[in-house]
Amino acid sequence: MVSAPHPSSIAGEVRPVAAESVVHLVRAHARTRPDAVAVRTGPEQVTYRELWQRALAVAAALTEAGTGPGDRVALWADRTAGTVAGALGAMALGAAYVPIDPSHPGERTASVLAGAAPAALLHDGAAGSGTLPAPAVPVIDVGELPGRPGLPEPALPGADDIAYVVFTSGSTGTPKGVMVEHGSLANYVSWCGDLVGGAGDGSPLFGSLGFDLAMTSLWVPLAQGRTVTAVAGIWDQETLFGERGEPYTFVKMTPSHARFFDVLAQPPRYDRVTKLLMFGGEGLDPALISSLGSRLDGVRLVNHYGPTETTIGCCAYRFDRAGVPSTPTVPIGRPAWNTRAYVVDEQLRPVAPGAPGELVIAGRSVAAGYLGGAGGGKFLDEAELGGPAGGRAYRTGDTVELLAEGALLYLGRGDDQLKVNGYRVELGELRHHVLSVPGVADAAFDIVRGPVDTLELFVRLGGQGPRPGAREFTALVRKTLAAALPSALVPDGVHLVDEIVVNANGKTDIAATRARAGR
Repeated sequence: MVSAPHPSSIAGEVRPVAAESVVHLVRAHARTRPDAVAVRTGPEQVTYRELWQRALAVAAALTEAGTGPGDRVALWADRTAGTVAGALGAMALGAAYVPIDPSHPGERTASVLAGAAPAALLHDGAAGSGTLPAPAVPVIDVGELPGRPGLPEPALPGADDIAYVVFTSGSTGTPKGVMVEHGSLANYVSWCGDLVGGAGDGSPLFGSLGFDLAMTSLWVPLAQGRTVTAVAGIWDQETLFGERGEPYTFVKMTPSHARFFDVLAQPPRYDRVTKLLMFGGEGLDPALISSLGSRLDGVRLVNHYGPTETTIGCCAYRFDRAGVPSTPTVPIGRPAWNTRAYVVDEQLRPVAPGAPGELVIAGRSVAAGYLGGAGGGKFLDEAELGGPAGGRAYRTGDTVELLAEGALLYLGRGDDQLKVNGYRVELGELRHHVLSVPGVADAAFDIVRGPVDTLELFVRLGGQGPRPGAREFTALVRKTLAAALPSALVPDGVHLVDEIVVNANGKTDIAATRARAGR
């Protein structure tokens, strides 16, 4: 372990990464294990040979359509083998893929496409879902591009080329595109592959590919030469949790997913399904682990942490049911390979060990930045932290504490950002859309935790006109937000209040606001 000079810092192992990109790793498996199953979708099984041939067909079609290295390619991201081939083919060409969740409203899709300015759009034809957008660029159906031997192989991308761009919530109401390099993704899958181990039957892919939470379940198994099992959705319980001949290598989910699954008529027996259960996307309550009880016997557990700007994940904590820590939340552990973590105050000065501070991540896990250069001071030079000059660092906005054992403990957010069922949303974006509703003067938000987390919205009206009826106003607000945001971010409850209470520190006091509303 390499120690950093910063008094409240911790460094991950310095380890070489086997390949420049995930593309190189998949190509190697196609050559050495061509008949191994890469993607399973229901009864359909696509081998590594077939996946690589289909990816080359996508790369050839993109080239013919005028797309080349350095371009961006929008990907209508259904969970299918064709979608996987589309992402792989775009990356093999040296282009960056931009995943778009088909379930997202048209306004958000249009905003992502406008920000990404893609050279082409890929989709999986008859296997796809949702209403396909019609951008003024070539639209290619990967389902009509069967792979075949002998297709030319493009010059594969280098570690510093952009692999993908994922759009997150934006504080101004406009999503921000996070650019991640191939080297960062290769570092992540190598570290995470070592974390989960090599035994088992890959991983189920059931999350939205429009967010990077699901990328662990996609690229880690493919980097290992194992199988990605595409799951239609969380209601496909048999595929996700039915007993298997060989357990999954790992299953990744949010704590909210686990709470949701735990109230099913037949809660999952994780001990019969997977060798390892990985949590991510939200703080992990030790009480949740206790509630899962004996269904975790023999299952290794990992708490996985990382904003999109730190390449899916940048810290992890390994434990098991017998070793659940007594901390308020399960620690997020130590940094990934070739990655460093600093705990600082508002002026980026080191805090005393054991004191709370903002977590700043530096090293290979850090993304290349935001598309278009927007940053708002989030990305900085590691030299500002007392580390090596020229290295990228990212201010997470998360408050953590460095424990005596050398692990990081997540304490909460330090800014205007929420996590709802693993989806990241900045309150600025929610507020932007709520304030666009006629008559709204101010708004505040709260999360109601449960089997499925929900948002509640408190609204103060302005002007001198008559107050709208609560039911009609609620419907108007929900309709406005549903046109622009993922469904998980549309508040279930909308409450009219006379005042949004602000505390002595100038922050919204949501508890007092709720009390004023009689909620």
